[in-house]
Amino acid sequence: MNNSFLAKMQSKVEMAKGMKEDDKLYRYKGVLYPVLMSPEENLKAIETMEARVDDVVLVAYPKCGFNWMLGVLNKIIAASTGGKAEFKFPAMMEFGGPEIQEVIRQAPSPRLLGTHMHPDNIPESFSAKKTKMLVMFRNPKDTVVSFYHFTNKNPVLPTAESWDCFFSEFMSGQVPWGSYFDHALAWEKRVNDPNVMIVTFEELKQDLSEGVQRVSDFFGLSLSDAQVQAITEESTFSAMKESSKETLGQMGNVIFRKGDVGDWKNYFSPDQSQEMDTAFEKHLAGTKLGAKLKYDLYCN
Repeated sequence: MNNSFLAKMQSKVEMAKGMKEDDKLYRYKGVLYPVLMSPEENLKAIETMEARVDDVVLVAYPKCGFNWMLGVLNKIIAASTGGKAEFKFPAMMEFGGPEIQEVIRQAPSPRLLGTHMHPDNIPESFSAKKTKMLVMFRNPKDTVVSFYHFTNKNPVLPTAESWDCFFSEFMSGQVPWGSYFDHALAWEKRVNDPNVMIVTFEELKQDLSEGVQRVSDFFGLSLSDAQVQAITEESTFSAMKESSKETLGQMGNVIFRKGDVGDWKNYFSPDQSQEMDTAFEKHLAGTKLGAKLKYDLYCN
C-alpha cells in the first residue's frame, strides 16, 4: 500500500476520533458503509470501473481473512511475475475515490483488487469480462467475534455498546457491508461458476501451502515448488501480523488480532449459539458453501 494512501488513512482515523458514533455509518442502496472510508462519491465512482480479464480480485465479507489473503496474493503475483511485493493502491475498491480510480485505470496488469462488497454491488464489468474472483469465507461464529473486536479497535467504525448488542446487530445485518448470510447466499448461487473460487479461512489455517498452490493455479500464476514453500513460510498469520507493522502502520494491530479458530466459545452464550445454529440451518444447510464451511466441526 503506498505511503500517501497510508497517510490519508491515518488522517481519517484521527478525524474519526472527533466524530459522534452515530455519524460514522451511512446507508447506500440499503447497505451500511463507513462514512470516512467509503463515502458515496467512492461507491458511485466504482460503479463504472472497467475490469480486466487478468485482474486478480479478492472478495470477502469483513473479518473472514481478507487482509491475510491479500498479503498472500501480493506475494504470489510478485513471485510469478518477477516483480516486487507491494500494494499500489488501497486494498479495497470502495476505499478509493475518483482520483484513485484513475490510478487503478492506468495501473499495469495484473492488478490486485479487493472488496468487501456484496456480489450484486460489485461493478458489472467484472462479470461481463469473466474476471476471476477469489472469495474468502469463515465460520460465522468466529466472524462475528472478530468483527466485534475490529469495530471496537477501529475509530472509523462506531464502538459497539456491548458484545450482546453487536451480536444482535450482526444477526440482523445492521453492520457495515450488510448481512453475512446475504453475502453467503449470493455467493452460493455462483458456487459452480468457473470464474469464482471459494476458500475458507479454516482450510488455509489447516494447510496453507496447498491453499497457495490452488490459488496460484486458479489465477494462472505459475509458481515453482520452492516459491510455494517460501510464500507459505512468509504468510502464516503470525508472520503477516508482524509484517503488517511496516505496511499498515498502527492499523496493523487493528486488522490482525488472533486469527484463531474457535475463539467464539469465549463469547457466545448458549442462547446466542443456538440462534446462530438456527440461522445457519435456515440459510445454508444443504448448500455447497454450507458444506465447505464445515459448520458442525467449527461451530459446535
